[in-house]
Amino acid sequence: MKTIGNILWLILGGFVMAVGSYLTGILCCITLIFIPVGLQYFKLGKFFFWPMGKKIIVVKPSGFKSFVNVIWAILCGWEYALTNFICGILFCITIIGIPFGKQYFKIAEFVFLPLGHDFAVA
Repeated sequence: MKTIGNILWLILGGFVMAVGSYLTGILCCITLIFIPVGLQYFKLGKFFFWPMGKKIIVVKPSGFKSFVNVIWAILCGWEYALTNFICGILFCITIIGIPFGKQYFKIAEFVFLPLGHDFAVA
């Protein structure tokens, strides 16, 4: 079932979101302070290709990473998180879209504070 969900996810926008995540990672790596965020967005791009069956693990960031997380949340993170949260709500309107909505909620948590999260296979 996870394989079918992942294939549908990829066809219905996962590929575009992965490319967008990689572009965001490249833009973040251009700056010096957001290089750790850019590396996390490369991980997120890989997650976008095959999200079903993976979970997000909360990891305690170090002092510098906490500082970068706060700056990221103020500048860009809240916009990305709000967008993914709204997409998740829209997908949850239909019964068929609920698994996709859950993935968007996971992603919203990640993009708000990317340096305090990692991925694992559930």
